[in-house]
Amino acid sequence: MEKVLKAAVVGIGHLGKEHARIYKELAEQCQLLGLCDIDFSKKVQAEALGLPFFEDYKDLIGRVDAVSIATPTSAHYSIAKEFLKAGAHTLIEKPITLRLEEAEELLELARLHRCVLQVGHVERHNPGFKRIEEIVKNIRFFEIHRLGPFTGRINDCGVVLDLMIHDLDIVLSLVKSEIASFDAVGINVLTPFEDIANVRIKFKNGAVADLTASRLTFEKQRKIRIFQEDAYISLDYEAQSAKIIRKENGRIIQEVVNVEKAEPLKEEIRHFLSQIQNGKNFGCPDEAARNALRFALDIVQAIQKNQSEALKVPS
Repeated sequence: MEKVLKAAVVGIGHLGKEHARIYKELAEQCQLLGLCDIDFSKKVQAEALGLPFFEDYKDLIGRVDAVSIATPTSAHYSIAKEFLKAGAHTLIEKPITLRLEEAEELLELARLHRCVLQVGHVERHNPGFKRIEEIVKNIRFFEIHRLGPFTGRINDCGVVLDLMIHDLDIVLSLVKSEIASFDAVGINVLTPFEDIANVRIKFKNGAVADLTASRLTFEKQRKIRIFQEDAYISLDYEAQSAKIIRKENGRIIQEVVNVEKAEPLKEEIRHFLSQIQNGKNFGCPDEAARNALRFALDIVQAIQKNQSEALKVPS
């Protein structure tokens, strides 16, 4: 019989609440010991689930086998560092950190203490993506849109680290080639950070990806379109629906891809717990998340450079 893991959630805002709910639903895999948040008013959420509430995450260190960290990104590093040092397996919401050197240190701590360190790139666990991942080959062009309304929840980074990083992670996983070059533009509208951004990436194997992310649109859109040598594949992440258009015997045919729908976040947490119980990836942390962060930071730097140069141009 597999060990029932003792778990906790640190940060019980929008996503942290969902982590807590799912851990409770996965009672056969884990026992949720408590919820933590620096905002004492969140205690009511712990009480609603019949759980102890903690204001200081350090009170949980040494008491849990696993932890989800769903705080603002600026706090990821300091919190995850302490849990990893104590040997606790750690799931951090994306992005892993705001700085590359902090991410590198967390990966090294996970290796040293033989911990599972997983980052919440939830689209990896989207059933629609898992299905098309089996189909794609020889990709030539991506067109990706991740758009949504402004919520004000994220106040420590721009749309590249907030939203686009999901798609950077997916593109880097699908294209087995190094990046040749990229061009990026972005605009600050409602925050000190870029609120809308576009990047065009060229890979050494000839593949091209065009990504747009915005937190300024009224309608939510999460779509990826993939063009390869023999087909066009479209996936709606939100609807978990996919289709393939291809030429066959001189005719254009459209095929709806069968997708067995599931809750991506639940699949992500289930995967995290299974890795711990199966002893997989101990000391082999989420390097793909670090790679996505590195590229995202390069894009943010390019956007800032372009903005700075635009200001120098006389009107």
